[in-house]
Amino acid sequence: MKVRWKKTAAAALAGLCIVTAAGCGGGDKNAGKKEILKVGVTGLADTLEPADYAAGQTLIRWGQGETLAKFDKTMHAAPWLAERWQVAEDKLTWTFTIRDRAKFSNGNKVTAEAVRSSLERTLAKSAEAKRWARIESMKAEGQTLTIRTRQPLPHLPGVLCDPRFTVIDTSVKDRDIPQRGPVCTGPYTVTSFAQDKAVLEANPHYWDGPVPFKGLELPVLADPHTRAMALKKGQVDAAVDIASGDLTLFQDANTFRVSETESVSSVLSLLNVKPGKPLADKRIRDALIFCLDRPAYCKTLLKGTFVPGGPVLAPGLGYGYDALMQSYGSRQDVGKSKKLLAEAGWKDTNRDGFVDKDGKTLEICFTICTDRAELPLFAEAVKLDAKNVGIKVNIKTADRNALEQARKTGDYDMLIHSGMTTLAGSPLHYLDRNWKSDTNGSNPQNTSGYRNAAFDALSDALAAEADPAKQKQMLLDMQKILLDDTAVIVFGYPKTNIVSRTGIIHADVNPCDDYRITRDWKRKE
Repeated sequence: MKVRWKKTAAAALAGLCIVTAAGCGGGDKNAGKKEILKVGVTGLADTLEPADYAAGQTLIRWGQGETLAKFDKTMHAAPWLAERWQVAEDKLTWTFTIRDRAKFSNGNKVTAEAVRSSLERTLAKSAEAKRWARIESMKAEGQTLTIRTRQPLPHLPGVLCDPRFTVIDTSVKDRDIPQRGPVCTGPYTVTSFAQDKAVLEANPHYWDGPVPFKGLELPVLADPHTRAMALKKGQVDAAVDIASGDLTLFQDANTFRVSETESVSSVLSLLNVKPGKPLADKRIRDALIFCLDRPAYCKTLLKGTFVPGGPVLAPGLGYGYDALMQSYGSRQDVGKSKKLLAEAGWKDTNRDGFVDKDGKTLEICFTICTDRAELPLFAEAVKLDAKNVGIKVNIKTADRNALEQARKTGDYDMLIHSGMTTLAGSPLHYLDRNWKSDTNGSNPQNTSGYRNAAFDALSDALAAEADPAKQKQMLLDMQKILLDDTAVIVFGYPKTNIVSRTGIIHADVNPCDDYRITRDWKRKE
């Protein structure tokens, strides 16, 4: 059966590589206009309200929003709108100095008071941002913002890198923020926004040097091969997340430039373990994970563009990947999988190839989206490997927004998830968001029904811990709990890329998914 999924997956991957004009039309006559930069993107948020994580990320990714600090390529917080910061000996009082030359796109000066008002707005609108920042009070004077936290928070600058803390001009009261976006500080500002395309123009008051383009056009090309073909045919100047099978189309270094890096992201499946769900029984979860050949998925199916999955946090973060792989591994064990199913009372009594119990077939619905080429390939491989031990996996395809809605409501058995394994400066926020117990609405992002008291206790202790060595051990222990409970299936950790035509310079990919288009992107003179 392993051979079968490899052949099926190979066929699917080959399909991605076929050079076809499908979905690309006859070419865009305006693609040669040098004053407009066109970038094919995977999707856009359904709103531009920055207190919503996806919307804030959209604002920052495409050059409209900025925060006090930003992550550098080593995922450390670096100055952005704040030129420097320091924390007092009490470990509670932080002083941020706002850049004196910073302006909003309407020309208003970015003062400490403007930043304070913007942060207050975020705290009022986002319970999660409020919980992460733990801000007790803020005081503004000139360009100095003083923030006092309720308890020591050594990674506060990282928290303020979170897209929800995008700095906006709250003095503007008559703007349709969900549709037009807020007044921000980035090099571009939105002129039109829809689910299939966003258009931006240069910010005439940009504070950090000349804006290289008069405008941006961001067509949503959700299908990965369509993105690749749009770039190949010159309909866009650059495209993000080109599929591994399509990268061969861009080997001509005279025409294209590939910027690729290992990310701090993962592709995984969230598992719904609520009572009544097929994966509520840990033996079923274990049987499922043992039947999967995750190393082969990454090395063969994705041609080595993924590091094989297992631990919850990406290898590049340095939180015990090698040790956890040695202890837990990710190797396939079909015999063990079948034994676990039998122990749980599931047998193929009607000889249809799938196990059943009490007249009911063991079926699992796997909800995915297809905006990244690897996601359906992982799903198909899971389906075939699961069938080999008698588990019937049904794949349900949704667009990105529908996928997020399914996650919010808990309407899934398995749900594909791709994203960074560190949020707001700490992996703790990522782990909390997905697996910390939702007690009386305390963590509504966790809709899987998973809860573990030891995991929660470590989370609470880590939130107040300032010692890096102790933090690392706690993060290692939290991952062990999730792996012991089979609370998640991590398929792998991807490389991420941006491919551009050679006429565009500095179109560099960042390990942090929050940053794509920057003021450094320029057209070669």
